[in-house]
Amino acid sequence: MTHPLVPRLRALRVVPVVRASSAARAATAVAWLQEAGLRVFEITMTVPEAPALIRALAADPELLVGAGTVPDARTAEACLDAGAKFLVAPWVEPSIVAPAREAGACVMLGALTPTEVRAALAAGADVVKIFPAGSVGGPAHIRSLRAVFPDVVFCPTGGVDAEAVQDYLEAGAAFVGIGGRLVDERLVAAGDRAAVQAVARAALGILQA
Repeated sequence: MTHPLVPRLRALRVVPVVRASSAARAATAVAWLQEAGLRVFEITMTVPEAPALIRALAADPELLVGAGTVPDARTAEACLDAGAKFLVAPWVEPSIVAPAREAGACVMLGALTPTEVRAALAAGADVVKIFPAGSVGGPAHIRSLRAVFPDVVFCPTGGVDAEAVQDYLEAGAAFVGIGGRLVDERLVAAGDRAAVQAVARAALGILQA
């Protein structure tokens, strides 16, 4: 059964994966990307005080906020309590599934091979995150997996360029996650709002073309 959040993520098509060395920089990146038109964000647990940032962002009704790189049930519970609507792990992490189910949140578990995809599904994934997609064939890899798993909801991430979003979608991805290629901390640190927003608007422009 498809999780109710999946259609919304399909419609949004791009999930920015926010990693930064400080919560302040992560918050700045989200604000700039929101101005550019993005409305969904994955805040990774590599961001200092990530649950607090998730809580602050989740207070905005316009935003759909999730937690990324969630390593265990305790962290999952903290993120869900803060308002995360989806949980993401770049590997198969069964411990985060039960807390997500209890909270009604969507679960994305990581995989790369067909065997790992099966393991993610068996663990209870609503979405299978294909990571790192960019280094193993990109859209071609997604197309190959779709031939074996035609009904699985795939979200490729890891080395995904904004210019390749449409190629991933045409290959069978439901939506894509973009990290450093979209949220470049060096540009945030330099205060280059225009450059960060230009990449975001380019990605959205490709999708709207």
